[in-house]
Amino acid sequence: MVKTYTMELAGRTLKVEIGKVGKQANGCAFMQYGDTTVLCTATASAKPRDGIDFFPLSVEYSEKFYAVGKFPGGYNKREGKPSENAILTSRVIDRPMRPLFPKDYRNDVTIETMVMAVDPQCRPELVAMLGASVSVSISDIPFDGPCAMTQMGMIDGELIVNPTQEQWNTGDLKLTVASVGQKVIMIEAGANEVPEEKMKEAIYKAHEVNLQIIEFFKGIVAEVGKAKHEYTSCAVPEELFAAIKEVVPPEEMEKAVFTDDKQTRENNIAEITDRLTEKFAENEEWLAILGEAIYQYEKKTVRKMILKDHKRPDGRDIKQIRPLSAEVDLIPRVHGSAMFTRGQTQICDVTTLAPLSEAQKVEGMDAFAQDKRYVHHYNFPAYSVGETKVSRGPGRREIGHGALAERALLPVLPSVEEFPYAIRCVSETFESNGSTSMASTCASCMSLMAAGVPIKKMVAGISCGLVTGDTDDDFIVLTDIQGLEDFFGDMDFKVTGTKDGITAIQMDIKIHGLTKPIVETAIEQCREARFFIMDECMSKAIAEPRKEVNQYAPKIVSVQIDPEKIGDVVGQRGKTINEIIARTGVKIDITDDGKVSVCGEDQEMLQKAVDMVNIIVTDFEKGQTFTGKVVSIKEFGAFVEFAPGKEGMVHISKISKERIDRVEDVLTLGDTVKVVCLGKDKMGRISFSIKDAK
Repeated sequence: MVKTYTMELAGRTLKVEIGKVGKQANGCAFMQYGDTTVLCTATASAKPRDGIDFFPLSVEYSEKFYAVGKFPGGYNKREGKPSENAILTSRVIDRPMRPLFPKDYRNDVTIETMVMAVDPQCRPELVAMLGASVSVSISDIPFDGPCAMTQMGMIDGELIVNPTQEQWNTGDLKLTVASVGQKVIMIEAGANEVPEEKMKEAIYKAHEVNLQIIEFFKGIVAEVGKAKHEYTSCAVPEELFAAIKEVVPPEEMEKAVFTDDKQTRENNIAEITDRLTEKFAENEEWLAILGEAIYQYEKKTVRKMILKDHKRPDGRDIKQIRPLSAEVDLIPRVHGSAMFTRGQTQICDVTTLAPLSEAQKVEGMDAFAQDKRYVHHYNFPAYSVGETKVSRGPGRREIGHGALAERALLPVLPSVEEFPYAIRCVSETFESNGSTSMASTCASCMSLMAAGVPIKKMVAGISCGLVTGDTDDDFIVLTDIQGLEDFFGDMDFKVTGTKDGITAIQMDIKIHGLTKPIVETAIEQCREARFFIMDECMSKAIAEPRKEVNQYAPKIVSVQIDPEKIGDVVGQRGKTINEIIARTGVKIDITDDGKVSVCGEDQEMLQKAVDMVNIIVTDFEKGQTFTGKVVSIKEFGAFVEFAPGKEGMVHISKISKERIDRVEDVLTLGDTVKVVCLGKDKMGRISFSIKDAK
């Protein structure tokens, strides 16, 4: 039986159809918001996957180009690998939902969301997020939902619930908030220096909308939801914990994990693991889960010491940041480079500048999508954490971290008019022990300044962690979490910004939501920390952008011309523009609105090309002087090319102050001559004089 449910959401109708399609999936919701249509399904394996110690959840956001009436690009005309937007959307769906599955659940679960139609008034990413929650909640898959998500935009200081695609792209805020029960469970934001108080207002407003959606979803679950299936628990038995504590007492575990050196800690745990493996050698059942048991024991030890004794593994104060250092120009010949180190986390960032034609071409379902002028890439090699593994290219985590650092710096980049370059930053992780994405933000900011990119303000980022007790008011927020505190803690709350406001947020948690006091404490501690990082570290390495781009960077000059004269610069079949390029060795890009960008390494040739363009588009007036080359000699005079594709005629009577009988007596093909414009002759040709040129 088909069931249809509707609610009014931000002035548009959200419709959920159950039982119409996908009936063999564990759960399926056919979602519509406006005309945006997304099919959302959830499936689970019947048995747990053997030999794993994690929950195998896969989330896929699939973009179909028929949804916007387009053919996919490329030769095959078939959707290929997921776009960057699809990967980032999958991550945003995954992050709030993953904590709501049982921690001891090992059955494979796949959530698929397929975009089938797009209404520019209703963003498909939002519909997919909501549909994922519904499909799992009504299924028989164990899940402590439903959860809900709301997006917030802001234009001229006014907050907008679930903005249209155009409002999302052009506004000052791109905020996604997920909630479950009465708590916030995930925050993702890009912002144009939005003040902390305004950001909190937006988060709370989104949370209020989420609570309404959750009530709507609960009604659907109550009517059509399936009973949750039984599953094989993979929890570690208490008798194993008891046996481990007999061999390794709590005080020994505390001593093993409480050190400021990651490798020392890992060696200590490895030694404990070897002892326990030998002790339980004859108990195969325990050996199979010993690694998970030691992990849980280590986790409980760290959490207890932080929460009860306010003691962090490396001995720091709750708000203390690890030792900082920064330097610029460590890599020769690149356009800009910087290294930022925080404790055992170290990032080297390299900036490359290029003509605007090198901007990343973006093909997506967003009708408002534009080429990406600024690109940030993040790499995380295995050696950065002391492991050996062959690189298979960037995974979803690397793409997500790069996108976060990219969002962090976008608001402070100069406009194309101010700085006509495409910009690429690459963050190489040299060493990792917590929050490399925030170190990437700091390193990228300094690298851009070192490259001479006139960013408006300095940007820094930091991550806060969380350890909670048995009640909502029993918690500790930790500034600058290291890897161990991230693994064993309840939250990773990353905030980037300038001294005037927030530019990006990414918040993930492992528990069932955060209270307002936790959110506010984390935002405030992140604010204090990023100010400290800017003042005490980054500004001492480089305080402001360099006035000129690096000597090895291409030089770019922009010229605005009348769009109607673009054809004159290009010439027939590109003859004119290709001639300019051949003569000067520059690269020229022309936009439809008449912006000409000339790029080259030789300043003299760069200026020569600019002069040629200016000459070509100039409306010639009597008295203007030019330097040109004799390209043709006739009985009545000579033709002088003063710019590629531009010629003027010098009558024989205007060549010399003395009377001459033959042009060849004075001029030879290829001669460089100075001429003055006399206007146009009866045939509409530009008329020049050599003898009157000064």
